[in-house]
Amino acid sequence: MISVGELSVFAGGRPLVHEVSFEVGAGERVGLIGESGSGKSLTASAIMGLLPEELRATGSITFHGKQLIGTSERQLSQLRGAELAMVFQEPMTALNPLMRVGRQVAESIHLHNRKSRRAARAQAATLLEAVGLGDVARAYPHQLSGGQRQRIMLAIALANDPSLLICDEPTTALDVTVQAQMLELILAGVSERDAALLFITHDLAVVAKVCERLLVMHDGRIVEEGSTRAVLTEPKHEYTRKLLAASDLEAA
Repeated sequence: MISVGELSVFAGGRPLVHEVSFEVGAGERVGLIGESGSGKSLTASAIMGLLPEELRATGSITFHGKQLIGTSERQLSQLRGAELAMVFQEPMTALNPLMRVGRQVAESIHLHNRKSRRAARAQAATLLEAVGLGDVARAYPHQLSGGQRQRIMLAIALANDPSLLICDEPTTALDVTVQAQMLELILAGVSERDAALLFITHDLAVVAKVCERLLVMHDGRIVEEGSTRAVLTEPKHEYTRKLLAASDLEAA
């Protein structure tokens, strides 16, 4: 599905991400874990082609056999929202505050699938029902709770049946009950579409529920990888052991 090879991200001459390599297969659920500042979100932004202008990426990101680094913004924008989709940590930065949320979901469908606006609105209504928000289509983002806004972002991300869904700390600001509901919706969404999932978080309890395989990132490098069970019960790297010691989970 997607292969990342020796990816580095630079700010000027200073490397922020160092030669990161990993793959995510079709239908696979992979967690990218590490503390804040470890390079997780920069890696995701590089995959999506959304790095700030002052940063540059080198290496290789191959998606369905197509090299993304060096690809034009026009080509990347055709992939984003269609084949590649992302749920951000703070939805208010991604949602249009001046547009009703139902219309925002419908616009994503209309733009990428070339469907009529009527067909797009109908599909948007179905998606909103699927994430438990069938009655908020005419609301504006500021009228919704944080959990509701994240559900809207998930509906937009799933609108065009992406091959790869990236979730960047989507449950960090949510209470435990809403977090559990959001995780169930994410898992159902990727399962129904046989989509690959790259789930970024610092919460080990969350990835233990969601992911089959883990990548552990520290100081811009992947320091450990393996099955979720192996990494969480038999961590090999000192940094992974520190993460476990600081969490509610304990290594066996």
